[in-house]
Order: sequence, then C-alpha cells, then structure tokens
Amino acid sequence: MPKMKTKSSAKKRFRVRPGGTVKRGQAFKRHILTKKTTKNKRHLRGSVAVLETNMGHMAQMLPFAGL
Repeated sequence: MPKMKTKSSAKKRFRVRPGGTVKRGQAFKRHILTKKTTKNKRHLRGSVAVLETNMGHMAQMLPFAGL
C-alpha cells in the first residue's frame, strides 16, 4: 500500500479548529477590487467555516486531521 498523503494545497488553505470544524478564507477578495462595492469587500473580511456538506471532501484531502 502506498503512503497516505495530505493534499499540499489543502494544508495551505484550511485549518482544523478544536471543535472539529474547518476554517477557510473568503474567496473573491484578491483582485479586481475596483468594481466591487465597499460593502461587498467589507463582508468578505475574515474567515468562515467550511459547510457540513463539504466535510467529506475535507476528510479525504486532510486524512490526518481527525475529521
């Protein structure tokens, strides 16, 4: 059997919180910000949790995270 490996892209983008939820950054805040409203950019600040429907994919990408 080959070794299980963590997806390198996932370990750079996600953090597992102590309660078992996964923290991720917001999308759409990197470039082309001039056409986005100030309110829209303000609501994209901070981090959010990964939805429960995507936790199966998280467990596959982060096998050693205990999800």
